[in-house]
Amino acid sequence: MDLTFTATTVEWRGPAPFVFAAIPDDEADAIAAIARSATYGWGCIPVSARIGKTDFTTSLFPRDGGYLVPVKVAVQRAEQVGVGDLVEVALHIDVR
Repeated sequence: MDLTFTATTVEWRGPAPFVFAAIPDDEADAIAAIARSATYGWGCIPVSARIGKTDFTTSLFPRDGGYLVPVKVAVQRAEQVGVGDLVEVALHIDVR
């Protein structure tokens, strides 16, 4: 499954602050429909992602009925992304 969307980045403070892009409802619903075929457990779904010209791999985090895309520090630096920035995210999810 391939999806592209635009999202504003948010910060989630845990043991260390992380930057995430929240997946919009329509795309989150599409992911939820295939989640059982894509998850490796705990509701996390591995994905290939792209922000700007930077490709990376990560896992979607389930959150409040939707999903968050963690934006790695290397991606933040390469694409000059910070909290509150609008980003276009392309995702590829392998369905097993």
